[in-house]
Amino acid sequence: MTAGSTSTPAAKAAGMQGRVCLVTGATSGIGRETALGLADRGAAVVIVARDAARGRATVADIRRQTGNAAVGMLKADLSSQEQVRGLARDFRARHPHLHVLLNNAGLITPTRSVTVDGVETQFAVNHLACFLLTHLLLDVLKAGTPSRIVNVASQVERLGVIDFDDLGREKTPYDRLDAYYQSKLANVLFTYELARRLEGTGVTANCVHPGVIGTKLLQEYEGRPRPLRFMSKLNRPSPREGATTSLYVATAPELEGVSGCYFRESAESKSSPRSYDTALARRLWKESAKLTGLEQGRA
Repeated sequence: MTAGSTSTPAAKAAGMQGRVCLVTGATSGIGRETALGLADRGAAVVIVARDAARGRATVADIRRQTGNAAVGMLKADLSSQEQVRGLARDFRARHPHLHVLLNNAGLITPTRSVTVDGVETQFAVNHLACFLLTHLLLDVLKAGTPSRIVNVASQVERLGVIDFDDLGREKTPYDRLDAYYQSKLANVLFTYELARRLEGTGVTANCVHPGVIGTKLLQEYEGRPRPLRFMSKLNRPSPREGATTSLYVATAPELEGVSGCYFRESAESKSSPRSYDTALARRLWKESAKLTGLEQGRA
């Protein structure tokens, strides 16, 4: 695949005709470009949008650019577990199979806030929403095998610490980056544990570092004052380039059956030593199940 392009002969040759893909965080940035790239390859693409108007505009633009009419939208605010459950129900009502689940949505909050479920917002959206949505769609992923789960993490996971005594970052002064690092490490730990649990099912799970890309999320990460935010985009790869690794992991034929891996620059790489701690991953899984009600069997 050529960097900066979602429509190359190689990409077209790979083809995604007949495949159904669900992409979260797809109305802007890397998520939008990922959805565009999947549609360009012929996939049926469902994007998840918090704002219906932006979602409809994104769908119309992707259809126009790709000529692919099989692009649709489902509305959900991923900070709400009730809406995540509704999203899963709505998808399953329309699609008996899912071939690619691309958990791309993520945010950084400048100050500490909690969701309607009482969970710190970054941990809720960046990790728990991904954890819950994936679980709720496992039946259609298994029905669509071979299928793939791709979780968008970040290289900053190496700075993350999972503090089980203070997951909500309320006992110490709130640091937005500390909370972000924790959520990104959680993404990688979850991916590896998920891959172990899905072994032999035909569903694979991998995670990616998209690069340091000139997006709104980077501006939030750097915490630049609004007049200087344009500098975040200077000399940075574009969101289209940032989607390259996600698209590779979601579509590359040579990755069929590859699971439990971390990718950057469209190649398998190593994540932090902490991310391979299986005991830590199992403990995070148990805590995440409790926080999302899955421990009590809530669907």
